[in-house]
Amino acid sequence: QVQLVESGGGLVQAGGSLRLSCAASGRTNSIYVVGWFRQAPGKEREFVAAVGWSADIEYYGDSVKGRFTISRDNAQNTVYLQMNSLKPEDTAAYICAARSQYCAYYGCYDYHSYDYRGQGTQVTVPS
Repeated sequence: QVQLVESGGGLVQAGGSLRLSCAASGRTNSIYVVGWFRQAPGKEREFVAAVGWSADIEYYGDSVKGRFTISRDNAQNTVYLQMNSLKPEDTAAYICAARSQYCAYYGCYDYHSYDYRGQGTQVTVPS
C-alpha cells in the first residue's frame, strides 16, 4: 500500500503562487507515476499534471501549461506542484494520486487508472 498526503493549499490572490506537496509513504518502490488532479464544485474532475517517479516523463493539462510545474524529490518521496499566475478558475480541491504502472500521454489523464489517492488540499483564488 501507498499513502499520499497533500499539503500547501490555501487562499492566494489572483496572480500569486503556491506550491503543493504530495508526500508518499509505504511501498513507494511500487510507484511509477504521480499525478495531480483537481475538483471544483459543480465541475468535472480535471487532470492537472503527472510526473514519472523515476522515468523522465512530464505531462500537463492544457489549462495549466506554462503556469504550473510538477517536480519530484525521490530522496524525500515527495512530488511538488508549483503553481504560478494563479487565476480564480484554479480554485479547486487538488488531489494527488499514484499509479503502479507506467502511462504515456493521455493514458496518464485518467483519474481512475491511479491506484492510490490522497485526501486533497484546497486552493482558493478569489475573483
